Amino acid sequence: MIKIYTVASCSSCKKAKEWLEKQDLAYQEINLVTSRICKEEILEILALTEEGTGDIISRRSQAYQRLNIDFETIKLNDLIQIIEENPTLLRRPLIVDLKRLQVGYNDDEIRKFLPRKKREIQIKVATEASYNLDIEEQFHEG
Repeated sequence: MIKIYTVASCSSCKKAKEWLEKQDLAYQEINLVTSRICKEEILEILALTEEGTGDIISRRSQAYQRLNIDFETIKLNDLIQIIEENPTLLRRPLIVDLKRLQVGYNDDEIRKFLPRKKREIQIKVATEASYNLDIEEQFHEG
């Protein structure tokens, strides 16, 4: 199951949810303001990062500015507690499943959450449409 961590005022969160719905992908929304994020969820997210906390902490957030913490030197347990107490430290949307993490909304990257078969079909349709467009342009030029 796909989980998406959001806040209500986030336009990228809205775009991501609309995309998931358009693709008929089931997801669970976790609002970072109204829901609690637990230690296990934070560890799952961190396990999927490539750069650790740098991938998921929003340096522009008010919580980050207020806390003034060096996230490069903080102990893991302390970090988890801080995120539990200040979930808006997290960048958003955070979109996760068992194997993948996407931070923010990106039209191309979000496709990784499509089942392989659906991605293959969409690529085939897009390729055929592009091929047909090329033929049509050549016809009108000649």
